Amino acid sequence: MRSVAGTPFDFRRTRPIGAGIQAPDEQIQRAGGYDHTFLLRKGWGRLRRACKITEPESGRTLEVRTTLPGFQFYTGNFLDGSIRGRSGHAYTRWSGFCIETHYPPDAPNQLHFPSPVLRPGVPFHATTLFRFGRV
Repeated sequence: MRSVAGTPFDFRRTRPIGAGIQAPDEQIQRAGGYDHTFLLRKGWGRLRRACKITEPESGRTLEVRTTLPGFQFYTGNFLDGSIRGRSGHAYTRWSGFCIETHYPPDAPNQLHFPSPVLRPGVPFHATTLFRFGRV
């Protein structure tokens, strides 16, 4: 784990996703963009905001809330134009993104993370809410 302060991973204040997508950061370069886990500071097990994304041109918003301790942020680093959308629009590198809520990688081996281990007969409960809106 590392702090996001002063890195291309610092989205604590609103800024364009693309602002750091080609940064000379080793982790950004290895992934070809964003493909990283973001850990939420507190409130694990309670439904709370993980992130909010705004598309300024249309005013569309996506707010993600979850009870899980983190999420993966992926920016379509390997989209190659072979997938077509509406009106035949080709999806190329960085033309989309994913937010996937989950436990941190290696969580079973890290005592300071909540355990993702499932036990027989013990129900698993998690909630993720994707709320779409407009500014």
